Amino acid sequence: MTETPSREGRTFPVETSFQKLARRPGGLPRSQAIEAAQAKIDETKPEFETWLDRELQDLVDLMSAVRDGSAKPHWVEELSSHCRQLRDIGTTMGYTLLTFIANNLCDILENPSRGLEGNLEMITCHIDALLLARQAQYRDLRPDQLPELTGGLRRVAEYVRTNFDGTAR
Repeated sequence: MTETPSREGRTFPVETSFQKLARRPGGLPRSQAIEAAQAKIDETKPEFETWLDRELQDLVDLMSAVRDGSAKPHWVEELSSHCRQLRDIGTTMGYTLLTFIANNLCDILENPSRGLEGNLEMITCHIDALLLARQAQYRDLRPDQLPELTGGLRRVAEYVRTNFDGTAR
């Protein structure tokens, strides 16, 4: 009799060229590589903080333009681009709270409904929270250290996910 083929998948390891290169002899030990990377991050931190201030000011200026009606038609995409940049580099530079807030705002902006024009307060609230996270007394905090702030921002994002499903209301 013939066996029926199994419907379960078979897992097999695949070694990529990156993995081969990473395991070859030579190079820096892991601890030295981490130390060198941290030194480079510390070296670029002043430039990052200048960049961060510019990004946050761009967000404030963009929201001012939205409120007074002078924003470009694709302002949500521009806002989303700034938020993604903040989210993607914040934690690396030691701004975990900023990353959390930017990520939360990215979730809101990526909602397919684009019904955000009528609810600018939720965006403004997140931008205010980003400005707060930039301040010296908050920059080293983690999201779990500010449960009221982060919980409120999570509730806003959840509200958008559950109430703006892309259909007209």
